[in-house]
Amino acid sequence: MLDHIRSALFLPASNPRAIAKARGLACDLVILDLEDAVADSDKDSARAAAVAAADGGWGGRPLAVRLNGPGPWHDADIAALAGAAGVDLVVVPKAETPEYVAALADRLAKPMLAMIETPAGVYAARDIAGVPSVAGLLAGSNDLAAALRLPAGREGLTLALQSILLAARAAGGVALDGVFNGLDDPKGLEADCAAGRNFGFDGKALIHPNQIEIANRMFGPSPGEVEEARALIDAATGGAERFRGRMIESMHVDSARRTLKRAALV
Repeated sequence: MLDHIRSALFLPASNPRAIAKARGLACDLVILDLEDAVADSDKDSARAAAVAAADGGWGGRPLAVRLNGPGPWHDADIAALAGAAGVDLVVVPKAETPEYVAALADRLAKPMLAMIETPAGVYAARDIAGVPSVAGLLAGSNDLAAALRLPAGREGLTLALQSILLAARAAGGVALDGVFNGLDDPKGLEADCAAGRNFGFDGKALIHPNQIEIANRMFGPSPGEVEEARALIDAATGGAERFRGRMIESMHVDSARRTLKRAALV
């Protein structure tokens, strides 16, 4: 379900115009947010709006909803989302222990994307990713940077981001890079996406529709990568051999097949 996610757009579930517009956007995943993007006074109406929106269909794309963590709205969110057939995925904020995530999985009975947003979450990421219902991890880079008291930029997040990626991959799950805060900085977003892809992330969380095209382009296979993958597969005959001036073996063939599969999905 998440193999092709290049762009995951967060939208406040309290904004009906944004939800209506999102149905026609080119992002691979919409995440309706009940947590940080929604004022306390709108929590109940946002929850109802998210469930209603889920029933409207999303053109074959998966729909996710981020619930509120433990607190006044937590149980109501769980009950509503567990019963919402149109919600494909639940995003869990500030996941810090596998026990909490596993208990949540029992109540939701849905696939989950766990957000790693705290130092404790980073240390527990491997066990969280190993909970059977967890489909992958999403780096909560803003909260992580704040908790680590970092200045601007992602350099100080290197170890945390690599730990999140390693945990997701060890469990066979998807790994999504955190958001980029600049709304009018396409070059900055491109650089951030390039850094995330070079780390190995599958895609990126987004906070505005104008970020979708860049994320899709940067995280999707380029025409050159597709051509290279096809040529490599056609040339491979088994075992270690020479291809375009370098040595390849079965792992490179597998990687090329993943590239073609990803290209076909988007």
